[in-house]
Amino acid sequence: MKPREYPLKPEERVLFALRGLYQSYGYSQFKMSKFEEYDLYVRNKDFLISDGVITFTDTDGRLMALKPDVTLSIIKNAREVPGCVQKLYYNENVYRVSGSTHSFKEIMQTGLECIGDVDLYNLCEVISLAAKSLKVIDARSALELSHMGVVSALVDALGLDGETRGAVLTCIGEKNADGVRKLCPGKAIDALLTLIAAHGPAANVIAALRPWCAEGAAKAALDELQAVTDALSANGVDVGVDFSIVNDMNYYNGVVFMGYIDGIPASVLSGGQYDKLMQRMGKRERAVGFAIYMDLLERLEDARRPYDVDTLLLYDEGADVAALARAVRTLTEQGKSVLAQKAIPAKLRYRELVRFAELGIRNEE
Repeated sequence: MKPREYPLKPEERVLFALRGLYQSYGYSQFKMSKFEEYDLYVRNKDFLISDGVITFTDTDGRLMALKPDVTLSIIKNAREVPGCVQKLYYNENVYRVSGSTHSFKEIMQTGLECIGDVDLYNLCEVISLAAKSLKVIDARSALELSHMGVVSALVDALGLDGETRGAVLTCIGEKNADGVRKLCPGKAIDALLTLIAAHGPAANVIAALRPWCAEGAAKAALDELQAVTDALSANGVDVGVDFSIVNDMNYYNGVVFMGYIDGIPASVLSGGQYDKLMQRMGKRERAVGFAIYMDLLERLEDARRPYDVDTLLLYDEGADVAALARAVRTLTEQGKSVLAQKAIPAKLRYRELVRFAELGIRNEE
């Protein structure tokens, strides 16, 4: 019988499929060193997902860091090509505190960046690739969009001081309408309450916000969001809108988005326009991109895999080694995965338990 073929792990399968997807749209792979000067991350620490950075002193005395992020390195090395865009994708290990273990971990991260003369088509292409990337991972996925311009314009209209403004943005991110009411007594906050309550299909959310975004920066931002969602819908890409996606306004502008997979209680994909980050790093170009956090897919594998192994084969000390090997081979030739052990490992999930001593198999001289 043909030996059983074992499928790739979810993260391995995803990496292969995503590489093909991105290359089919003309994206080139970006390769980088495992470390950068620590100063790069100090100057942009608010942009990082995790505060923790692993550092070491190089032979020339410079303080270096194992990279906790890829985007910053891509921007640092980006070259300006007037009228064009650089389309890059990456599969790189980053080193940061994992959300699942809460300790430092080497994490495979994949994603893409579009840098340069970014226009509406480029923006829609990146968002479309984000949605397609989620489908590669699992059909039960969803991509949610927001627009920093809409959020900023409606909050700025209240004329809040810096501290209160930050607190209100936090409340929007938490969908905390009561918090907004307490922070803005006497203010006309109906627009913000609508913003917090409106989430779901793009057309419905945009229609609900139209009365509050009739002019100025708010109208321009909502018009852009509608242009994006209309173009995506025309090409069969369904997205939702949720304005609780509020990224750091020091770095992000325009459309931002997050992707979710059924069974994982956190976003596995995050992205958006980060023209402000480009400006902070001395670049004149525009940029949009996203990253997929592969460590979160481990949760998906654990949740959906009913067994670690088909057969746990227990044998005693002094068992006939040749006969034991023959028993394992027989079971694998039946298409089963087999783990031979002298004791049952903790937390192992197995379909069946077989005791070698009860099989009656002896070595054939």
